[in-house]
Amino acid sequence: MSWFRRPTPEYINITGPQTKAMKDRIPKDLWHKCRKCSTMTLRKEFEANLSVCPACQRHERLTAADRIAQLVDKGTFVEMHANLAASDPLQFEDKRKYSEYIEASRKKTGLNDSLVCGKGNIGEVPTALAVMDFNFMGGSMGSVLGEKVTRAMELALEENIPCIAITATGGARMQEGILSLMQMAKTSILCAKMEEKGVPFISILSDPSTAGVMASFASLGDLIIAEPGAYVGFAGKRVIEQTIKQPLPANFQTSEFQRDHGFVDIVCPRAEMRATLIRILRMMTGRPALAPEATPVAAMEPPAKD
Repeated sequence: MSWFRRPTPEYINITGPQTKAMKDRIPKDLWHKCRKCSTMTLRKEFEANLSVCPACQRHERLTAADRIAQLVDKGTFVEMHANLAASDPLQFEDKRKYSEYIEASRKKTGLNDSLVCGKGNIGEVPTALAVMDFNFMGGSMGSVLGEKVTRAMELALEENIPCIAITATGGARMQEGILSLMQMAKTSILCAKMEEKGVPFISILSDPSTAGVMASFASLGDLIIAEPGAYVGFAGKRVIEQTIKQPLPANFQTSEFQRDHGFVDIVCPRAEMRATLIRILRMMTGRPALAPEATPVAAMEPPAKD
């Protein structure tokens, strides 16, 4: 037994002239810290793992561009209607004007709104895509998002190709009031038209997928796929508990809970998502399965614009 032991500090402070040089030498985004288990991973390794924590398998949120790059055949995606941008018909203002929120999100994301739509191939199957980006005002659904989802579905109807919607959203954009809520009915009508015409519609739920979006087109897919651990539901757990005066299960409103209760068809890890979609799309469109060596590579590059 050692009588004397030097205590190991939890943190080591680096002082002196080397500090600034070290700070300049170490990139700010060198490491990624998992929000769930706090595991530190080199960002390059984290991104190579499709932004999934190697320790606890938490699926981090992706930008719309990253999502498209992971799923679509390289060089095939063309973005459409990128110039659509929200106006401010209600002249909404709380802490800031609605127009200021929009401008801040544009600078942050480089997008005009919270959804990217277009057309690309997945496993050589032409597909209409509507991909949400949570970084733009929480992926909220305003009039522009509703219009772009509608146009993606109209493209699918016109060309008789499958449509995939990937959600990451806190729900309707209340700064647009009833104009936002009208998008629920608008997109649901297109879902009904696609069902009537036999055009496949796949809904992919990522974290989070909630409220007005979940209560409209996101829950109306012919097939509903969710990423592991995604928050999927309508109202918040605490609100429901206060309403029904009963405690809810710990895993309530997770993608696994929704699958076990029949709302979600498949919980699919991100690493398997592209291969799963290729099999499903080729089956839905009557194409033969691709041999593994014939599977096209994913994009992993910024999507082209029309």
